[in-house]
Amino acid sequence: MAEITTLMTIGRFSSLSRLSVRMLRHYDAQGVLVPADIDPSSGYRRYAPHQLADAADIRNLRDVGFGVSAIGILLAARGTPAWTQALCVQRESLVAEQRAATGRVSLITRLLDHGAHLMPITLNRTTVPAMTVATLRGTVASYSDEGRLWGQLMPLLAARSITPIGPCGVIEHDDEYTEHDVDLSIFVPVVPGTSVEPPVDVLELPARDCLVARVVGPYDRISEAHDLIAAHLTTEGIAVRDDVSPAGRAFNLYVTTPDQVDEADLVTEVCVPLGRAG
Repeated sequence: MAEITTLMTIGRFSSLSRLSVRMLRHYDAQGVLVPADIDPSSGYRRYAPHQLADAADIRNLRDVGFGVSAIGILLAARGTPAWTQALCVQRESLVAEQRAATGRVSLITRLLDHGAHLMPITLNRTTVPAMTVATLRGTVASYSDEGRLWGQLMPLLAARSITPIGPCGVIEHDDEYTEHDVDLSIFVPVVPGTSVEPPVDVLELPARDCLVARVVGPYDRISEAHDLIAAHLTTEGIAVRDDVSPAGRAFNLYVTTPDQVDEADLVTEVCVPLGRAG
């Protein structure tokens, strides 16, 4: 594999690390995650691939409730008993106060037992076949609000007797990971030649060389899948595809959905299109 020899823009690093540009600038100002290089004339920040691991730890610690000052201290304590002790204390505090933080409790449990009670996420490089899809694009408040788009698309398809012929999915259009106003296209595979009406479109997506992380379990494991993909990109020196077309964007395939199986049995494939080796 070709080695990654160039630093990443803040937008590309944001996309791979799942930290927004705003938060990356904040962590830089606080000395928690300082860019590998800052252009003295333009002020543009650039990050090294090895910093993705730090970004993943920072995001996980943030999501279980640690403030930025505590995160800086804990990063220095990785691999020591203080790291484990701090996580245990935070978990006990969350449970005792009965906060509305079910997701945080689940995440901190996974950090402590390294996912021993969850099926491992598998990672493969494969060609995702070409497909014709009926799609609806829209902006929602957050990733968790994706269901609002499905509530619009499925009745429109049913009105035209259009039936999906494979797993549905979603394309993430934003250049960076964003916490608000997320630009998404949900899609369902359809028979070539299918006719639709606005606001629904038909896209012809080509076959793509992708890294695919297969996740079994709740959707809050998708960030964990992105961590594995980012680590593999860094280790193997693989370049991601870098264009703004729908075919160049990261996407999820929902192999099973909540209307079919329980949350623990959901299967999601997180796909990142790859570029050509240099």
